[in-house]
Amino acid sequence: MAFARIARTGLRRTGGTFGSYSCEGDVLLCEGRSPLPSLQNAKADRDFSYISSIRKFNRMSMQSRGIRVTPQYQSATAERIVEESESEYDEPMYPGLEATKPAEPVNRIQSALATSPNSYFYMASCFGIDTDKHEVYCETVTNGGLPHDPYQFKVAYDKLVIAAGAEPLTFGIKGVKEHAFFLREVNHAQEIRKKLLLNLMLSENPGISEEEKKRLLHCVVIGGGPTGVEFSGELSDFIMRDVQDQYTHVKDYVKVTLIEASEILSSFDVGLRQYATNHLTKSGVSLMRGVVKEVHPKKIVLSDETNVPYGLLVWSTGVGPSQFVKSIDLPKAPGGRIGIDEWLRVSSVEDVFALGDCAGFLESSGRPVLPALAQVAERQGKFLVKLLNKIGNKDGGKAFSAKDIPLGDPFVYKHLGSMASVGRYKALVDLRQSKDAKGVSLAGFVSWLIWRSAYLTRVVSWRNRFYVAVNWATTPVFGRDNSRIG
Repeated sequence: MAFARIARTGLRRTGGTFGSYSCEGDVLLCEGRSPLPSLQNAKADRDFSYISSIRKFNRMSMQSRGIRVTPQYQSATAERIVEESESEYDEPMYPGLEATKPAEPVNRIQSALATSPNSYFYMASCFGIDTDKHEVYCETVTNGGLPHDPYQFKVAYDKLVIAAGAEPLTFGIKGVKEHAFFLREVNHAQEIRKKLLLNLMLSENPGISEEEKKRLLHCVVIGGGPTGVEFSGELSDFIMRDVQDQYTHVKDYVKVTLIEASEILSSFDVGLRQYATNHLTKSGVSLMRGVVKEVHPKKIVLSDETNVPYGLLVWSTGVGPSQFVKSIDLPKAPGGRIGIDEWLRVSSVEDVFALGDCAGFLESSGRPVLPALAQVAERQGKFLVKLLNKIGNKDGGKAFSAKDIPLGDPFVYKHLGSMASVGRYKALVDLRQSKDAKGVSLAGFVSWLIWRSAYLTRVVSWRNRFYVAVNWATTPVFGRDNSRIG
């Protein structure tokens, strides 16, 4: 069961600026996930007639939850949806959390969720949007901590921002979702770490054949983009520096293979691609060209019928629209993303915006679909803050009230460059604005320092910046933590 985060900024009603949380109207920030098993009937044709029983309750009865979800043009009540269901829900599987995880609580990233009386964070799964009624339909995601678990509720909005992200792209290949690990979220990295350490320990058990040891300790990475290359480089680093010292009996069996259909790092400069190829090969990473046909529990079958046995399979072939984005009845851009115009507005509906990996420019706008990068989403977010400020200052914060407000200059994205680590204190920095443009390209130790510095600036809190810097400084001296939790 996947998480969905629904954060409502709950702005004050006195007019003013969005940055200080006093814009007129209510803004709902919605990050959806795939619909839950009993809610499949909510997806088709935006038909929510299946909701047969609605119980109204006073919002103060929710005590600390403080649900307050009604836009200004409706009465001040929140509504909880009651649905009788015989479905059983699997309990979510949470990986063992480590004290060293540099994650941030949502109310630290957005401080208004902790301090503003009209701002809330709901841990729930969004399974439907009705743009005519200005309502979002949700279901709680808990682990048995509520008296009615799970239960459904709806949130009314004046302005809706969809930032649902994306999901790993599997191209419909059989066995990928069942047997591969992805690299999208923190828990993915934790599960990969646990699996690798488990395989190392199992391989030392008596009675394990040579062939089985080679399979267990064969780490295969699918996808030669920046994520796949960085992971391969770091994994090779881990093997060379830590595994060989602590798992001496099986160190010669450990192998890393990177499989890519064409060129690795295809968006980088040709010289940087060649540098990365040479460096990874020197570091012990085997590069293989091929297209995956099927994935089995212990082997991969390529399109040329080559069998590649593996103990750990990491899938990093890019991202595509999530099941949530596919299910909602909104215009779609090329690639299945939510279609937006130059001001990040969702076409043909009022008061709905979308940004990040889930959104793309419509073909009618004449603009290309932007890459699924953090710098794109960050800049879209800053643009949207200014836009909502402008709308609020012109009395357009209420629902259906911003149609005739001039929005000013549209969003323009300027690429700042790309960076990728290749392991062993080496990295690539490509500052060209596009693949065919001219610009600065660097590779080596200096690039690695630039890459690390840029990464450190993206850590949200000074506490975690300090932790990450200390961790980087101590790892070359003491090595990585190889303890397996869970």
